Amino acid sequence: MLKKAGKDIPTKSGTKTNPKSQKEVPGQMLDKASKEIPTTSGTKSQIMMRLEKMVEESDIMHGAIRSVDMDEGVFGIAHSELIAKEDMQQLFEHEELGIAVIHTYIWYMYDTLMRGTELCNRFNFIAASRINTTFITKNPTSVMNELVDRFMVAGDNTTPSLYFLPFNSGNGGHWVLVAMDLSRLMVYYLDSLPGNWSKYPSMKKTVDAAILKFRSKKNYRNRKDIIWVRVQCPQQNNSIDCGFFVLRFMRDIIALNRIDIPKMVWNNNLGFILILSDISSNLLLNHEYVLFS
Repeated sequence: MLKKAGKDIPTKSGTKTNPKSQKEVPGQMLDKASKEIPTTSGTKSQIMMRLEKMVEESDIMHGAIRSVDMDEGVFGIAHSELIAKEDMQQLFEHEELGIAVIHTYIWYMYDTLMRGTELCNRFNFIAASRINTTFITKNPTSVMNELVDRFMVAGDNTTPSLYFLPFNSGNGGHWVLVAMDLSRLMVYYLDSLPGNWSKYPSMKKTVDAAILKFRSKKNYRNRKDIIWVRVQCPQQNNSIDCGFFVLRFMRDIIALNRIDIPKMVWNNNLGFILILSDISSNLLLNHEYVLFS
């Protein structure tokens, strides 16, 4: 469904696409050879065993912490993310994901799928630690300005591209994905639970205001109203997997290099197992400094 000027507008049904025909398409490299999108195999228990074995050799489960340095390309501003015992436990014990794990996996996607490719011009990330329900409630104007600043960093935004905002309902609550196309005034809402953006009216109001202010600062004409689209996407079957689904949604969109999200055909086997697999075989194995001193 589309929503414009307070009304729901039903979308037209299109030709069904065979999910098998949708292949991951790495971005064209700007200055280096093509990268392969990392994958791995194994059941959930096998992946968990590999992770646990790695951690047994690390001191992170005994109080040590790791600092993951994220350059400006990831969130528009350079910063470091701390990974500690509680973050690893979210994975091992299949718990709700916190901001540190969300941000670290975003960094992993940027580093392995996007860095040095044309995808950097098509996909951008907004830090969940700076835009969430808690901050919007306290100071909506400040949050709006944070969004505008992020839009300004990335360029003119006159060609189709997406800004990914992993949005949390606050106090360790529910994760949803908001993907903004500033050039077409489209906002895609992906939620692994039923419902739409009306659950978070302050978030929608802040996002809309930020987009309009950005376009005003750039002297772009607003040819139409901002349209929000509730994307039909796979649904979680428990109360804890929302963060894993948000990560997988972003990964699939980037890997398929798709700006027009509603035309994607989703594989229902999403979420925890693939993200855990990625972290096991790539994030931890190829970046040992996350685990080892």
